[in-house]
Amino acid sequence: MRSQNTSFRGGPLDGRVLPILLGPTGHPPKWYEVPVPAHDGRPPTVYAYRREPSGYTKRLGLQRGWVYEYVPTGRERRELRWPWSKPRAADVGGEDPGNGDPGDAGPRGR
Repeated sequence: MRSQNTSFRGGPLDGRVLPILLGPTGHPPKWYEVPVPAHDGRPPTVYAYRREPSGYTKRLGLQRGWVYEYVPTGRERRELRWPWSKPRAADVGGEDPGNGDPGDAGPRGR
C-alpha cells in the first residue's frame, strides 16, 4: 500500500509529519483519530484530526496536498439522510414545500 507524509496542525501532534496510508482513490482518510490510553481506569482519550487541503498553487490553483487540522470537539457524527426518511425534530420547524404531508396537495393537486 502507498503512504504519504502528512503534517498535523494543532493539538498534541502539532508540527509532526507522519506517514498516512492512502485509500483506493489515492487520498488519506478524511478523519484521523489518535487514541491515548488512560492509566487510571478511565476510558481512553481520542484526539480527532480532520483532513484539509494544505494549499493551492498560484498559477493554476491546483491543490498541493493534505494536512490534518485538530478538532477539539471530536469527530462529527453524521447520519444518512434519505429522501424518504422522516424529518427530524430540528427540520420540522421551518417551512418545507416537499415535507410529504398528505393533506397538502401542493400546486399539482389543485
